[in-house]
Amino acid sequence: MFAHIAHDPEILSGKPHIAGTRLSIEFILELFASGATKNDTLKAYPQLTGEAIEEALRYAAQFSEITERVLNKNADLYKRLS
Repeated sequence: MFAHIAHDPEILSGKPHIAGTRLSIEFILELFASGATKNDTLKAYPQLTGEAIEEALRYAAQFSEITERVLNKNADLYKRLS
């Protein structure tokens, strides 16, 4: 599903990262949040590819959607239990 994303307990304590690098998905998101563009990121980190960056963003978006659904489901549960 995500060819460019890896998880390895020996690399970055298991954080999801771009395969073959020590650049975490979190770090990629921080770059974009600070105003970096895809081209800026590719210039600064030549070991990355455009496809890897795009996949990192899709991975983060999917994870965000799953987290939001779980939090909303639990919020409803907490309301019913209160």
